[in-house]
Amino acid sequence: MYDVKGQLHQVLDALPEGVRLVAISKYHPNEYIEAAYEEGQRIFGESHEQELRQKHETLPKDIEWHFIGHLQTNKVKYIAPYVTMVEAVDSLKLLKEIDKQAAKCGRVIDVLLELHIAEEETKYGLTPDACRQLLADGEWRELSHVRICGLMMMASYVDDEQQIRSEFRLAHSLFDEIKERYFADAPWFCERSWGMSHDYPIAVEEGSTMVRVGTSIFGPRVY
Repeated sequence: MYDVKGQLHQVLDALPEGVRLVAISKYHPNEYIEAAYEEGQRIFGESHEQELRQKHETLPKDIEWHFIGHLQTNKVKYIAPYVTMVEAVDSLKLLKEIDKQAAKCGRVIDVLLELHIAEEETKYGLTPDACRQLLADGEWRELSHVRICGLMMMASYVDDEQQIRSEFRLAHSLFDEIKERYFADAPWFCERSWGMSHDYPIAVEEGSTMVRVGTSIFGPRVY
């Protein structure tokens, strides 16, 4: 078996106090997750509803599951009973559906708004202006079963450290602007989820509170 425990500690040892690790476990078997769990890791990230459901049913119940991929509105109902956080909310429509399904379960689900800052063409995420507009329109204020806890983004997958750094900085400045304007009295609006296996040390320097690391812990994915 891959040395999950050793790799996990390498990542954890590199994170300063106050930065949490979301261990990205998608496409990795239960025994890898169990190995990380035995070392005290509790937050895991998945991006496919069916895989997440199978893992939730068979793994310890105190795991905090973060949904990190693009979530289709018709899949929300399947994960609403147990998901801890939806990290990639990229539309008001999705936000409203999470609220609706959380209400049916008698829960409040934490979410992050996903930004699209990277220069490469990804399909999902709000541009900074679209994110500002969604919040300015104010409809989110009527949703009592979702709680917006911060922002998430992915930097461009490039070798140019300055470009990566500047994208993280842009996200951080937008977080500060939104915090001041809409969430000044909301202590829960505190999460800046950026940084992955290849760039999390830079992300931490640029204000990340939550890094999403998979390959550096679990090795190449098992499809």
